[in-house]
Amino acid sequence: MDLRVIENEETELSIEIAGEDHTFMNVLKGALLETEGVAAATYDMNPEQSGGQTDPILSIKTESGTAPLDALEAAAANVKDKATAFRDAFEAAA
Repeated sequence: MDLRVIENEETELSIEIAGEDHTFMNVLKGALLETEGVAAATYDMNPEQSGGQTDPILSIKTESGTAPLDALEAAAANVKDKATAFRDAFEAAA
């Protein structure tokens, strides 16, 4: 996964995440919206036919006192924990 920071301000972060699609981006966006201190999280992905970018750009806005990179780290850890719990439950049921 290649990441490219587009904007990194005190309460705003825009980052391009190469090679990902709507599936991953929706999960990450949802985890961000559940993260304390996150005011808004969204992503934009234009189809190739539009002439725009093809890799999604994640945008995060946080409340004062919450660094966007810290919020992203917390959300990613949350996604990892949920995926691990799902895998363990699935394997236990098999």
